[in-house]
Amino acid sequence: MNDADPLGLSAEEMRGMAHETVDMVIDLLADLGSLPAQRRATPEEMEARLPATPPAGPVPFEQILSDVREKVIPFGCLNGHPRFFAFVPGGGTFPGMLGDFIASAVNFEVSSWMEAAGPSRVESIVIDWFKEWISYPSGAAGVLVSGGSAANLTALACAREAIAGPMRDDLVIYASDQAHSSVARAARALGFRPAQLRVLPSDDDFRLRPDALRGAIAADRSDGLTPFAVCASAGSTNTGAVDPLPVLAGICEQEELWLHVDGAYGGFASMTERGGRLMRGLKRADSVTLDPHKWFYQPFECGCLLVREGRLLDDAFRISPHYLKDTAGHQGEVNFADRGLQLSRMARALKVWMSVNAFGSDAFRSAIDRSLDLACLAQRRIEQSKELELLSPARLGIVCFRRRFGGGRSEEEAEELNSRLVAALDESGYGLVSSTRLRGRYAIRLCVLNHTSSEDDVLGVLDWLQRAEIDVDASPPRPGASSEPDADLDRGLPADWAADQGSLSAIQRIPLFEGLSSEQRDALVRDSRLRSAAAGEELTTRWSAGRDFFVILEGRAAVELEDGAPRELGPGEFFGELAALDWGAGYGYVRTATVSALEPLLLLVVPAERLNAMIVEVPALAAVIEAAVRERLPRS
Repeated sequence: MNDADPLGLSAEEMRGMAHETVDMVIDLLADLGSLPAQRRATPEEMEARLPATPPAGPVPFEQILSDVREKVIPFGCLNGHPRFFAFVPGGGTFPGMLGDFIASAVNFEVSSWMEAAGPSRVESIVIDWFKEWISYPSGAAGVLVSGGSAANLTALACAREAIAGPMRDDLVIYASDQAHSSVARAARALGFRPAQLRVLPSDDDFRLRPDALRGAIAADRSDGLTPFAVCASAGSTNTGAVDPLPVLAGICEQEELWLHVDGAYGGFASMTERGGRLMRGLKRADSVTLDPHKWFYQPFECGCLLVREGRLLDDAFRISPHYLKDTAGHQGEVNFADRGLQLSRMARALKVWMSVNAFGSDAFRSAIDRSLDLACLAQRRIEQSKELELLSPARLGIVCFRRRFGGGRSEEEAEELNSRLVAALDESGYGLVSSTRLRGRYAIRLCVLNHTSSEDDVLGVLDWLQRAEIDVDASPPRPGASSEPDADLDRGLPADWAADQGSLSAIQRIPLFEGLSSEQRDALVRDSRLRSAAAGEELTTRWSAGRDFFVILEGRAAVELEDGAPRELGPGEFFGELAALDWGAGYGYVRTATVSALEPLLLLVVPAERLNAMIVEVPALAAVIEAAVRERLPRS
């Protein structure tokens, strides 16, 4: 230690610590496949291992490193594990790790060219590489950020500033129900209210439907609103689906909307021949999100936003206070703080630049192609199995499936058994997969992204999931509720619904609400209202906004579907559940059907917030709503 500098170390001390640390890291990476892909621990267990009290004096470095090795690293997901197929794996490269080491050691601050000409030049080079690989124009501009969530937020902020300036209540954003949750988070952070983000249904291949987009835009314009941005996916997190980018680009150009493409997951597939075919139209987007810490094999954190008309990025974010006048750029200089939310920034580009120089860009193309091949191998293996069921084919490294567990099982039983299968693989330590929902059906999701994964790793995990012993008899069916109307439904409901205690008994007679406690019934009465409708009156219009949930108390209603097959609903039945469900951050679907009164109607109108609360609290009600989603969403 250095007496003159209480935080200083001698060159010999630093070299010794670094050697010990690098040796530990290399030993870990060399033997990663023999370790559990994930190991869980409770907060209490971790508190016992790592007490919170800070030491007043120094702890020997050997002890610090031992605690990291024994008490920190083992308890978490090893993203680079060859059988880590959950979420989005993050297997980095060793040169990338060294890039982060150097950036942290030198502690570059890359907000301005004046402070960091070298790192700024490296970031400019990396941005130019990315532009070339997705066929973006030379006049585009970009910035490296923490990840896809930050890039999507930055993109929407740039779009709003370019098109509308300050926040307005009439602006509307459109996204598919397969869009990443960060789109909802970004919208909420930027001040877009629940009625200002339209969640549109996807098609049979889980892609945003152009007809739904056109219909929603027309409906909003007729209501005096201002459509301004579409968020498309170039590789959705659920299935790897790529939205029809050329068609969406044409719609946005015709309607004068900003097209943002979230390519955080799949954008770098553009580097390969088959990936490039999937990404046709990407170059027409106004902005594109990329994530080098996903399919470009960089250590966390590293995301990127590219904007086609580069000056718009600077226009949206450049602020020049007096204390930064010294950093004002000259001709050709780039101040990356002028292109995003951060002022102080680390040198994220160094790891990318070192990785590409160490391996060459062709090596990254080969690694991406290999992941695509392994996902196709997984699909073939699933299709050849009598025990496994394919739910979504291999797209950009993602395959969705589940185990059958014998025929005749309800959806609830299938979900219960498959969720226990996923948990059992997690507990085994052999590998890791995650789950999702597709059209309301539980799915096991296998994501092949690690450059360390082999055919044996993919087939080994699938074999494990096919053969693992799960006690099927220990899986009781989830509580459900009949959706048939009750013949004794109370037809004498008072006009002053919330004030009359008779409304409580009326709710009890509605089959959907049979499982509610007295407190939940009280809350439902308090928050809901009655509505009457005359014969022929339109209650919901396809592609329009509105999130109320309706239960028919008297009369009959007609549901107009796109396939031309009208459906009738009567007392005790419901509609509007899709729009009422919380897709994320308080945003929900547009109306996906037109519903009209066939005869005079009396309706119970339940706010979306109350329905979503009941779904969480009442399993029986949740089961009925989930069944309706499975039945109706593909037909909407």
